[in-house]
Amino acid sequence: MRFVIAVIIFSVVILIHELGHFLLAKKNHIEVLEFSLGMGPRIISTVKGGTRYSVKLFPLGGSCAMAGEDAEDDSPGTFNSAPVWGRIAVVAAGPVFNFLLAFILSVIIVGCMGYDPATVLEVTQNSAADKAGLKKGDVITEYQGYHIDLGKDLYVYSYLNELKEGDTIRLKVKRDGKKLEISYKPDINVRYLLGFNRSDVNSMTVESLIKGMPLEEAGLEAGDVITKINGMEVPDGNAYEKYIEEHPLSNEPVTITYERNGLEYEAEITPREYRTPVSGFGYNTYSEKTSGFNVLKYGAVEVKYMIRTTILSLKELVTGHLGMKDLSGPVGVVDAIGDTYEQSKSEGTLMIWMNLLNMAVLLSANLGVMNLLPLPALDGGRLVFLVAEAIRRKPVNRQVEGMIHFAGLMLLMALMVIVMYNDILKIF
Repeated sequence: MRFVIAVIIFSVVILIHELGHFLLAKKNHIEVLEFSLGMGPRIISTVKGGTRYSVKLFPLGGSCAMAGEDAEDDSPGTFNSAPVWGRIAVVAAGPVFNFLLAFILSVIIVGCMGYDPATVLEVTQNSAADKAGLKKGDVITEYQGYHIDLGKDLYVYSYLNELKEGDTIRLKVKRDGKKLEISYKPDINVRYLLGFNRSDVNSMTVESLIKGMPLEEAGLEAGDVITKINGMEVPDGNAYEKYIEEHPLSNEPVTITYERNGLEYEAEITPREYRTPVSGFGYNTYSEKTSGFNVLKYGAVEVKYMIRTTILSLKELVTGHLGMKDLSGPVGVVDAIGDTYEQSKSEGTLMIWMNLLNMAVLLSANLGVMNLLPLPALDGGRLVFLVAEAIRRKPVNRQVEGMIHFAGLMLLMALMVIVMYNDILKIF
């Protein structure tokens, strides 16, 4: 069932994208040879009005094939015979329809669930934020120069732009109808760590070691089981947490006892200081009900959030903060939708629908943004050539353009194979 639902959502998003191209092609008197859902051999096919409508074997894709689209042919009815601004409209329509779909679905979600204002819920007493004048109930509208519409705007930006020691937190907030600016240096939370991750909260089995931290330097390995600290037994996670609470780690050496392959070992290590800047406030990430025009307003804001998040993620990918392993293709998307369905079942029918619609919004907005990237073979790459033609008042050499798009398509297909391989590894 999860697979069927995931494929339906993915297919609808693709279909709406191709429908945008299709409708604008018809509007500009361009002959559409085939409008298809899926890839590979045809399962169902019919011809109507000179266009073949097809459903193909593999449902993860679709196409709107127009006459003369990748050729030098400019005879009547071909893509190149249409006025340049008409062709720009045809190419841009796919991403635009994705944004429209995302907006419609977001309005439904906001109408049912509301939106999440970035309201300050708590301010740590005597913290730098408290002393700077931040108060509970303030609504954050800007953080570090980044405009904030929703609580999740702040969450995503903070996640992708980690606060560093020495930074200055700059906020703009609304309070009782007034706009205020607040700035302060974050407090520093100092902890001493051993440098390991447990397999789960109840276990003392080392799942992984943090590179450059004391346990890794002492020679411990994943799979080792920590049994004692300074001679005191820590049989499980609760005992460990209680020990740390009663005997906070410091820069004083401690003796760690651990088991490996049935044998017991000891290592004397010195916990490493770990300094974490903290903002000193907590904020809302839960939805509040709204009505009337605000439903439309925050429906648009939700789409804006999805588009900005996609662009921020692309920036992290380009700068190297995210890698190829963080990318997902059709297989990964379908699996993620399936997981969302399974995890939502315990929350009731309404939450299933809302979470699935939210996945559709995310997918549709992502597809719109990705297709507008100015890369060969994508809609954005085609728009670059068409805008250049509109400015120059004559087309770029169509043969050169075709070769560039073909090379881009080959690179895109290679990337899809790599991403699909990574998706399969993640699943299995």
